[in-house]
Amino acid sequence: MVLEGKVMLKPVVQEEVSGCGIASVANILGKSYAEVKAMANAMGIHAEDRALWSDTTYVRRLLAAAGVDVAAGETPFASWEGLPELALLSIKHHREAGRDFWHWVVFTRREGEPLVLDSAAYLSANIRRDFAEMQPKWFIEVKPA
Repeated sequence: MVLEGKVMLKPVVQEEVSGCGIASVANILGKSYAEVKAMANAMGIHAEDRALWSDTTYVRRLLAAAGVDVAAGETPFASWEGLPELALLSIKHHREAGRDFWHWVVFTRREGEPLVLDSAAYLSANIRRDFAEMQPKWFIEVKPA
């Protein structure tokens, strides 16, 4: 569970190409990828479903099942400074066959310093501070416990 509104700083790395939503939820909950994947599978949510990249319902359901409250809608990204203390971000936004797709990451602050937990397995470091490179489109606020 989110500890006092703060995520753990040991990033969870996704184990499947489309597992960024599961890994982001794991990062917020402080659980392992396997734990959240099992929870997701029990709810009929599977990493193989490409909708994890194009629909917010799945991560919202997973977080709600764990007792985590999130904002009802997506807020357009304006600036890093304007983000709440904890948020799901959509980066690598693109369209395929008329449908929006993105990569899920988690934004948080540690002692006032912003950082992003990015679950992508190909990264050399999953804690990111290269903010100009990420170019978020929108975010979902994760409300404090």
